[in-house]
Amino acid sequence: MTGHGHGHGHGPRHGGHHGHGRDHHGNPDDFDTYLGRQLDPERDAWQKPDEVVALLHLRPGAIACDVGAGPGVFTLRLARAVGPSGRVHALDVDPRMLAVLERRVREDGLANVAAHHVPGGRGLPPEPADAVLLVNVLHHFRDPSAYLRELAGRLRPGGRLVNVDFHAGDVPVGPPADQKVSREAFLEVAAEAGLAVAEELRSLPYQYAFALAPA
Repeated sequence: MTGHGHGHGHGPRHGGHHGHGRDHHGNPDDFDTYLGRQLDPERDAWQKPDEVVALLHLRPGAIACDVGAGPGVFTLRLARAVGPSGRVHALDVDPRMLAVLERRVREDGLANVAAHHVPGGRGLPPEPADAVLLVNVLHHFRDPSAYLRELAGRLRPGGRLVNVDFHAGDVPVGPPADQKVSREAFLEVAAEAGLAVAEELRSLPYQYAFALAPA
């Protein structure tokens, strides 16, 4: 999965319509077009990445995890937020995306990002984390509540998990209907995982965003 999309693991990339042909990760076969959508600067207008990152309440020195990191749209922002004394673990099922991410990390001169290939998709941060971010990824998992529970188990005390996904229904951007988890369905999944809503970001035009903490 690459989120920010893929099989039943880390999630689709963070946005854009997906074609019909898909690889074994659940990502569109046309990698270059898919990557271009992921990195389209126009995405910032509706994805509001800085507002999403603010939901994580990151401080310098924090440990963060980007699930379904794709080419690093959010990873790079997380790395700047935690600073040189912090660490960001970027998880993805697609080695091509991780190669792009690692190149972008080098180009930005960042030394606090670790990329992790998770072939089975359901990866966890290798150390306790202050914050875990999932963007447009959850539909890749067969048992999302179980996975959220596992991720929550890797949170440090006071940590939070942020999930962003597309509203159900017809919106101008985003994946097909079968790759969406509605706001209502997500809240049910989160409750099943033992998570409670700590904060909701309501400024995204096409998506919902929740910060969650263990109940």
